[in-house]
Amino acid sequence: MDNKLLVLIINDMVIFPNNEVRIEYDNTYDRQMGEAVDKIGDNLMLIMNPIEKGNISVTSFSKYAVLGRLKLKMNIPNGKTRIIIEGIKRVEVSSFVEEGNFFKASFQEIIIPNSEENNDYFAVLMKSLENYINKVPYMGNAIMSQLNGIHNLSDLCDVIASFLPISYEDKKKYINTIDPISRTKYLIEDMKRDLKLVEFEQKIEKEVEKELNDAQKEYFLREKIRLMQKELGEGNSKDNEIERLSKEIAKLKCSQKTKEKIKRELDYYEGLNSSSPEIGMVREYLDWMIHLPWNNITKDTADLNKVKNILDSSHYALEEVKTRILEYLAVKQNTNNLRSPILCLVGPPGVGKTSLALSIAKSLNRKSAKISVGGINDEAEIVGHRRTYIGANPGRIIQGIRKAGTSNPVFIIDEIDKMTKDIKGDPASSLLEVLDPEQNSKFSDHYIEEEFDLSKVMFIATANYEEQIPYELRDRLEIIHISSYTEYEKLDIAKKHLIPKQLEEHGLTSLQVQIEEQSILTLIRHYTKEAGVRELERMIATLFRKIVKEILLDENVTFYNIDDAMIEELLGKKKYFYMETSDDNEIGVVNGMAYTAFGGDILPMEATLFKGKGELVLTGSLGEVMQESCHIALNYIKSNVDHFNIDSKILDKNDIHIHVPEGAVSKDGPSAGIAITTTLISLLKKVKVDKTTAMTGEITLRGRVLAIGGLKEKIIGAHRAGMKNIFLPIENEKDLDEIPEEVKKDISFHFVKNYNEIYKAIFKEKEE
Repeated sequence: MDNKLLVLIINDMVIFPNNEVRIEYDNTYDRQMGEAVDKIGDNLMLIMNPIEKGNISVTSFSKYAVLGRLKLKMNIPNGKTRIIIEGIKRVEVSSFVEEGNFFKASFQEIIIPNSEENNDYFAVLMKSLENYINKVPYMGNAIMSQLNGIHNLSDLCDVIASFLPISYEDKKKYINTIDPISRTKYLIEDMKRDLKLVEFEQKIEKEVEKELNDAQKEYFLREKIRLMQKELGEGNSKDNEIERLSKEIAKLKCSQKTKEKIKRELDYYEGLNSSSPEIGMVREYLDWMIHLPWNNITKDTADLNKVKNILDSSHYALEEVKTRILEYLAVKQNTNNLRSPILCLVGPPGVGKTSLALSIAKSLNRKSAKISVGGINDEAEIVGHRRTYIGANPGRIIQGIRKAGTSNPVFIIDEIDKMTKDIKGDPASSLLEVLDPEQNSKFSDHYIEEEFDLSKVMFIATANYEEQIPYELRDRLEIIHISSYTEYEKLDIAKKHLIPKQLEEHGLTSLQVQIEEQSILTLIRHYTKEAGVRELERMIATLFRKIVKEILLDENVTFYNIDDAMIEELLGKKKYFYMETSDDNEIGVVNGMAYTAFGGDILPMEATLFKGKGELVLTGSLGEVMQESCHIALNYIKSNVDHFNIDSKILDKNDIHIHVPEGAVSKDGPSAGIAITTTLISLLKKVKVDKTTAMTGEITLRGRVLAIGGLKEKIIGAHRAGMKNIFLPIENEKDLDEIPEEVKKDISFHFVKNYNEIYKAIFKEKEE
């Protein structure tokens, strides 16, 4: 038989006669494989392996190949092609022909006669195979099913060689060995070699198992030795640790009940096996219990004057909170038995709430601890996790107490108004036990499981908004409001604290740099807009940083006097501007007074009228309360048109438009009532109002003028805007003591109880 078939070249596997092989390929990985399979027409091919992998030429093949058949070809979803090739028999290649990228070869069949010797080797090989299968764990009985129906030695050798775990090169050797007896000898040698490897692995496994048994034996022996050492009074490292822990427990100042609990835990720890996973958890619990400052108390400073001086040196103004601390110490010294107050400092960001609390700790000679509860939504963060949980820890209160090292620190709880509530619990309710003086002497953390006395701790909470503090906590807190600093307070803080501090931090002295007082005010007014002084300190630091650079670049300049021009040169154009009055007195324009988180300012009210149906138009981003004030003011005027000498027909035949400038800024609050009323009367009577007059106060439908808040900031803002006459509710007269003297001397204050008093002062004289 002399045929010419396509040659399928396979580099990484050997296909034997009487064997099926499944191959997956894609064109990007094995282009030759795909193209060769596509060219197979009658499903027959010659399967050959090159002598050297990757070297494909006429001379790179041996003279023997396997005649194969393509049984199946299918595309599978992962973009690959799967083929099944069946090896039929060995053939001898007689000639090669190269056609393009492919080879074709002529071949002749190889006839292997059966002999008696072959039958003897058949029996020997089968016996060797059975012995091999019985001793090798990874050789299953699947090979035996393949041998059913095979009765000649050559076919038997091919099937066994296809299953045997031998290398690619050894498998090529079987293909190129025609004599079945020689192949049988190779197979027996390979099986014996593999059996030796298996026996060696089994020997290693037995040795490992013996070592494990020895380790277990060693463990029991060590336990026996430990018990013997215990009887003899000797000890190992764990015994030494237990002895040390026992001595530390004996020194604790905790209650006898707590001490007994710790001793029971120590006994449990002692009985635990060193390899127990629980031993680390018990050891950590003992560490927490031993190192908590159960009754480690620091002595408060007895000298009240010293406390006052420390507070005054660290913080400007804030007299209310300083007075409260001095009162607490005074009463405590007098009675020697007083619960610590639960203070809550409420104020806008940057006014010094947290730093004031730290200064209180310093002035009292107490340690300090600080936690932030903003965003906490898990009550376990406050009262700890139960010890049944993996990775359990005490809550933040106990963690802070341990970090402070005393049982009477100043404990700062920041952002108490920013706690949240969800399915994990209500942390605000968990804080009740901490902050309630009636309960906190027996505070119980879920992890510690023993009562800890928090009554000696001075808790100081901070918040930005009082109304956002959970109601159940608000009832337990002594709330002290810290208002935003006025311009003049910021000026004093800058001169006494910020500038000296920044000079030192930048390596400068007052002989090198000085800032004019007016320039500090310029920084405050036009480069910062805040309730506190954080941004002001950053601006001062920026100035000094630039000056240090200039000094190092220009050695001829040794002194800098910072004025407004230099500030603009170093910091750029002004960022913030306050409302300014108009240049002339106008009809329908009156200056209100506004309070913001950044200080006070004037708020001009404008009104105009035009033909319509008596409707009221409001613009300027007014809130609901301010819109109500506008309606109240208009209705108050309508009900008193005769008293104000106003023609009621004007109100019926015209629409009125009230506008508050800077419409992009939302405005709300009731204190614009009298300013809106005055604006409308000015418009309707066509009488101009003095541009240096301002007013603030809420008005009722009966004309009563009610008290307002934020007076200090409003008056300072009006003073900055050049106001000379200010109308205020009579109930706010008592608040005038808070106003700086340099402001009060430039302004005439008019305190009124009813709007008629304002009307007489502004409009009555002009009518006459």
